[in-house]
Amino acid sequence: MDNSFDLHPNAPAGGGGPGAFKSPMPLGANPEIDRWGGPQPLGHDVLVAAAPVNQVASLTPANAAPAQAAAKTDPEIEALDLSETAKTAAYELKSKHPAVSFTSGRRDKQEQASAMAGNVVLNRNWIKETYAKSAASEACQKWVNDNKDKTTKDEIAAGLKGVLDNLTDAQLAQLSKHLSGDAFDVQPVEKDAEEIKKTIRGLPGLDKFLEKEGGLVRWHAQF
Repeated sequence: MDNSFDLHPNAPAGGGGPGAFKSPMPLGANPEIDRWGGPQPLGHDVLVAAAPVNQVASLTPANAAPAQAAAKTDPEIEALDLSETAKTAAYELKSKHPAVSFTSGRRDKQEQASAMAGNVVLNRNWIKETYAKSAASEACQKWVNDNKDKTTKDEIAAGLKGVLDNLTDAQLAQLSKHLSGDAFDVQPVEKDAEEIKKTIRGLPGLDKFLEKEGGLVRWHAQF
């Protein structure tokens, strides 16, 4: 009886005596085997080519997050230059009411003076009736009272800018949250007005919401 047996499919037929088998080929004789680090176990003669690294990377969602983040960015809100708390609230408001329009965010002193002047033209007591009593608000209202001959928006804005330039940062902080980016104004609307105002009142971090400022319709949210 022939007791010889083959341990590998490539073993020579009936050669070499019992247990004879063909020794592994030297490295370099078969590139496919070299690629996988030597002969494969029995039953694994079929080699599967690995996908190139760059193709594998392209299948992963590694670039999905930045793309999604960019899609969620709203240019109108980003342009407001708000503090993180106010910005988060603005995005939440816009997500629930996509039609809302923001009319103001962070302001520098020139922009703050111009914004106040636009309202003072309509109501000479607007500053006193709108802002909490402070050294800043009293100084601004005093300038308006002392300069009754200044009636145009540009004239009033120039005068108020001069007042703001003489105030400290601490005093300015008491005048308006717009100066620190902690407030934004929303364009008042009639459609869905109550729902929008309800959402604003429920925004995280809200400190105050005004529907009117100095008798004028203004939707102002500050944080």
